[in-house]
Amino acid sequence: MHGQENSVTSSDLRPLVIRALRRSSIRKKIAEYLFEISPSCSYTSEIAYNVKTTPTNVIGAIRGMESRYRQEESLLSLNVVEIQSGGKDVKLYGLTPFGKEIMESLKNRW
Repeated sequence: MHGQENSVTSSDLRPLVIRALRRSSIRKKIAEYLFEISPSCSYTSEIAYNVKTTPTNVIGAIRGMESRYRQEESLLSLNVVEIQSGGKDVKLYGLTPFGKEIMESLKNRW
């Protein structure tokens, strides 16, 4: 029963995820980059370098930031990205299985 609940949650999130990725090219580029390096993870400045933006924009897109990035549309809130510990005070970001599924389905559309 729990598996069904998770898939319902994921399918409910799907339209919100697609909308969030379409509304923000930075979110989309981050998800694409993490998809390319998957199953590896990356840290903020490396993601920023590869998607050609600032670390602040990366943090906003991943976690949400009051003025520019709505928290409910952040990649973490939408279950597209997850945080993994990279050691002492280092946060690494990678795609969740749901994020990989979304990116695979969108890869052929875009």
